[in-house]
Amino acid sequence: MGGKKPVAMADLRALAADLGCSDVRSLLQSGNLVFRGNGAAARLERRLEQEAEARLGLSTTFFLRSAPEWRDIIAGNPLRAEAERDPGHLIVMCLRDAPDAARVKALQGAIVGREVVRAGGRHLYVTYPDGAGRSRLTTALIDRTLGTICTGRNWNTVRKLAACAGEVEPQHGAV
Repeated sequence: MGGKKPVAMADLRALAADLGCSDVRSLLQSGNLVFRGNGAAARLERRLEQEAEARLGLSTTFFLRSAPEWRDIIAGNPLRAEAERDPGHLIVMCLRDAPDAARVKALQGAIVGREVVRAGGRHLYVTYPDGAGRSRLTTALIDRTLGTICTGRNWNTVRKLAACAGEVEPQHGAV
């Protein structure tokens, strides 16, 4: 789940359960849910967004990924050395839509620091060797340059989400 307004994880779990999701769990205190769900992910994303706004006053974006997608994110990591060496500074950006190659190239060209960006479908792998908080490669810049929206999780969290999602498969995990 992308956004900045704090929300109780119990409220998010209840929201997902009310929408028909089962085995709803939260991971960490940052809007990460794992659950079993039915239907198309895009439709469920929109329903979660609408209901979060209506019930919780929370205007945010949900990004759903299935357990197989989480496994693919890990298996497809083009920055494996960075994941081993410094997993806290490797961020996986979940994107609403897959960007085209020209937009990815434009984003890579916009980097003014030591960051490295690699794209894979609806995911972006970004290393922030000096820390994301100090970087000029912000989510706003990524969104604007790629023409989509994103939310990021560090490699440690990605691995935890993948493990948790695998425990309740088949399902979706929301970030």
